[in-house]
Amino acid sequence: MALASVTLNGRGATDRLLAGVVARLIDDGVRVVGALRPTRQGEGQGHCDSDLWLLPRGPAVRITQDLGTGSTACRMDAGAFEEAVGLVTARLAADGADLVVLNKFGLSEAEGRGFRALMAEALGRGVPVLIGVSDTHRAAFDRFAGGMAADLSPEADAILAWCRAVCPGCDPAHARQSSET
Repeated sequence: MALASVTLNGRGATDRLLAGVVARLIDDGVRVVGALRPTRQGEGQGHCDSDLWLLPRGPAVRITQDLGTGSTACRMDAGAFEEAVGLVTARLAADGADLVVLNKFGLSEAEGRGFRALMAEALGRGVPVLIGVSDTHRAAFDRFAGGMAADLSPEADAILAWCRAVCPGCDPAHARQSSET
């Protein structure tokens, strides 16, 4: 089982790190599926707006709902989130993948929902999974992983080295050879 997590403090820091790693892998011809939260700076999003960019080619799916003026609560749109999970799961089933990358093991996954079944399916198929994990949900992730996950240093080169070590299709030379045949 090839499962790894990465934790980086600071709002959006893990998202930016994983997006950079995924961009490099895709440039190398690696087949990546999953979901990342786009990091937008200076767009003036509402405090609860949250989208997921479905890898590798989109679309972006809004996974929160607007509760109206004066609301101070953030509300996950469970239907939209499950739609995103379904789309990514369908891509894995239809197209296969060299690697699954997910922005975070969050509350839904901690409660046994969300991308948890996708992670299990990918691992069962021998597809490595890389996921962001916050300190808040670390204990739940560790229970899910059962001691089988690597905790990676939050540096692009360390993450890329892990990807290339566990995933033959993640090696740039192998990915280029596969695309040429």
